[in-house]
Order: sequence, then C-alpha cells, then structure tokens
Amino acid sequence: MDTGSEALARLAEERVDHRFKGLPPDADGLTVAELTAQRRNLFRDGFTSPVLALSAERLEHNLALMESYASRHGLAFAPHGKTSMAPQLFRRQIEHGAWGITLAVPHQVRVARAFGVRRVFLANELVDAAALRWVAGELAADPEFRFVCYVDSVRGVELMDAALRGAARPVDVVVELGAGEGARTGVRTEAEATAVAEAVAGAAALRLVGVAGYEGEVPEADPERVRSYLRRLVALAAGLDRGGHFGDAEEIVVSAGGSAWFDAVADVLAGLPAFSRPVLKLLRSGAYVSHDDGHYSRLTPFTRIPQEGALEPAFRLWAQVVSRPAAGQAFANAGKRDAAYDLDLPTAQAVRRDGAERPATGITVTGLSDQHAWLRTEPEADVEVGDWIGLGLSHPCTSFDKWQLIPVAEADGTVVDYIRTFF
Repeated sequence: MDTGSEALARLAEERVDHRFKGLPPDADGLTVAELTAQRRNLFRDGFTSPVLALSAERLEHNLALMESYASRHGLAFAPHGKTSMAPQLFRRQIEHGAWGITLAVPHQVRVARAFGVRRVFLANELVDAAALRWVAGELAADPEFRFVCYVDSVRGVELMDAALRGAARPVDVVVELGAGEGARTGVRTEAEATAVAEAVAGAAALRLVGVAGYEGEVPEADPERVRSYLRRLVALAAGLDRGGHFGDAEEIVVSAGGSAWFDAVADVLAGLPAFSRPVLKLLRSGAYVSHDDGHYSRLTPFTRIPQEGALEPAFRLWAQVVSRPAAGQAFANAGKRDAAYDLDLPTAQAVRRDGAERPATGITVTGLSDQHAWLRTEPEADVEVGDWIGLGLSHPCTSFDKWQLIPVAEADGTVVDYIRTFF
C-alpha cells in the first residue's frame, strides 16, 4: 500500500466527537469507519441540525462527466483542489483520470502530498523561502513528484532562485499571463512575459515549461472576450517556443480553465499551432465536483453545450425551523457559519415533516445571520416549527471550508461515506 492509501486509511480511524458538526451525538467515540459501517439514515438516525450532506449519486455523476469531457476534448485535467481540500475527493478525481491536482497555497500542497498526490499544479507564484525549501525537499525525496507553479515577475524569479539554491531538482514554472487590465495576477504584456522567461533561463534552480492563465478574470467576460484572451495565451506559448525559451522541457504546458468557461478553453486549445515538442493541454476546473445551485449552475459551460451533458448540484444543507414568529416569516437554524453566502443566498428546496418530503413551495431565504436563515413564507407555504428545510447552496468553494466531516448520502438518506476536509 502506498503512502497516500495509508494516509487515507488513517482518516477512517479518526474518532467522531464534538469537532464535527451535525453528526449523531451517540456516535461519539466511534471511528469514522465504524460509523460508516452502520449506514445510518440522515433523517432518522440521530444526525442533528444543521447538517450538510453530499449526494452520493450526483457526486459520482459529476466525477464521471468531467472525466469523459476532458478525454473527449484531448485535455489533461488537474481540477482545482482548493474547492474541497478533501483528500478522499482528490483520490476519486485521480481515479477518474485526473493528471493531478491544482492548488493555490503551500499549506494545500502539504495536505496533498501527505495523501500521496504525485502531480501538483500550484496556480500561484511561490516566493515563500520556507515553502520553496520544503518543495525542493519533496522533489529530491520523490523522483515521481511533479510540481509546477506560476511566475509573473523578474523579482519573483530572483526570490525563488535564491531560496532554491543548491536544490537537487529544478522547480518547473509557467509564465502566468494576466487576463487584462484590472485582472488579478499575471504579466500584462508579452514583453514582460519574455523578460520573465529570460530571468528563468538565468536561474539555475528553475525550469520554464509553459504558460498559464485564468480566463475567469477576463473583465466583462463573454464568449468572445474569453476566447480572445485564450488565443493570446496560446500565441504567447508559441512565441516563447519559437524563441527557444523552453530549453530542456520534455513537454510544453498550456494551462487554463476555471469552472465557468472550460468550453472556451477546450475550443481554443483544440486548435494549437505546431510546437517544437509535445504540449500538455491542462484544464483546471474544480467546482464541478459538487457543482452548486446558484453561481455555477447559471454559468456552467454545459448550459451552453447541453449535448455534452449536465452537472448536478450535489450539496444540500438541512436545517430545522426553530421559530415561526409571524405569518410571513420563519427562521431555520443554519446561518453564515454553515452555508455559502459570498455570491448567492441559499435556496429553499424541500421540506421534511414526519418522514415525508415535499417541495419548499412559497419559502424564500432572504438573509443569513450567524446561525439563522431568515425565511419569507408566502400564504401557500406549509411550514411549522420542527420542520426540516433542505437548502441548495451557491459557490462550492465556500461550502467545503465550513464543514470538516461531511456525510455522503444516497437518495434515500443512507449515509455511505464521510468526507474529511482540511482548510
């Protein structure tokens, strides 16, 4: 058994206790494996409200759909793991064909390595000397470990090279191209990109292997603006290749892909010009794994290309109605500490009472306090204190970080797994 499998197995040995929200109080002291084996029902067997659950069926559907999409379009896939920071999901994504995992900061890379991830794309410039020395140690200790990160400044290259002096293996880097004025990180011009590439050539501890960017930062994004940026990214890679800037790289990495425009990434990368060596076309979309009921459900490329399939929202947050102070108002016991709210408020989807579930007709979430959801109830709403309200969530990136151990439930409520997160 490899180190990653051993680390995952140890997760199952962790004891359930007060650290984990929503789990049955009478499960305290059981290991996660023991609790999983009991196959408790989310609604009948002691789970307390609020409790966040992942749909087992929808999770598997989303994993399989993106695997087939990437394969069909000739893309390598390194889903952004910062969405979930869940090593069990990393493993499932890799089992579904992922090249590796994309991350954003050194802590996340340490988590991935602790659970055996062999390929990491760090979508950030890394200038922290302590973190760079740790990466160098990982590269020296494991010949199969592949690590790639951004560079977007000569100063950054200098800091990286100084911290890595004497490293056994060079760190692979890609020039990040910014998505336009006012966008986030990345060089703004091709001249700046060339200057960074030349600085990497003079750095003994670094090796330039490609270019990358994030089309989700394109100002006033629409299909043509996004494709224009991606064509510019490809042209930059081709220009650096013609200039001999990729040195002894075995392959050239061209990478992009958030969760809103990966159809554009697939289209543009399908038409690459000739390069001097093989190209790794690396897609990094990550929110697909759980999808959502708000932000991405409106923006997913599958809404533009329905013949490719459809992602399914896999999260549902169950809260309990604890107050009905007026005819048009109710309160449930889930708030900002429990629900994603940075882009959209949760949506009321279902009501459960006495074991029966029905649509949440006439119920709207209008606000969140720290521990309460404000519900507006129309005259047709049938809701009472004690009812369970199933809430759909927007933006999975801020859902996983609020729950350290998340039940995975089948459609009938049977819990078949628990996902551990590390934020």
